[in-house]
Amino acid sequence: MKLQKLTGRLDNAGMVASVLCAVHCSVVPLILTLLPLWGLEFLAEEWVEITMIGAALVIGILSLGVSFKKHHSRITPIATLLSGFLLIAMGHFSGHKVLEPVLIPAGGFTIALAHYINWRFTRCRMHQPLVHQNLLK
Repeated sequence: MKLQKLTGRLDNAGMVASVLCAVHCSVVPLILTLLPLWGLEFLAEEWVEITMIGAALVIGILSLGVSFKKHHSRITPIATLLSGFLLIAMGHFSGHKVLEPVLIPAGGFTIALAHYINWRFTRCRMHQPLVHQNLLK
């Protein structure tokens, strides 16, 4: 039961981190000129973006990995997580300044979706009667 609570908390943290990353990547270019006035110019630094991506990666691997192994054994959350990181990578390395502000936030929201899917699968697994859980193994 403790493991289920941990993965649920990790999924919640992953959803929040991914949405914050997506919002950061979509809002910072729009308000870049105002950040120094508010004392928030550090948000435009690349290390902030890399830190957010790294945190999303670590939380995603921990949460989805544990849930896959212990709870539901479904590949959909992992495939969705990888798709999100692929979108972020395409945004960073495409060289297109037009695509970057679209692909990176889309990747962040896709990662949040992966955590939501994982949370739903884990939650459904927790609420199944014991008879059905034994039949599914």
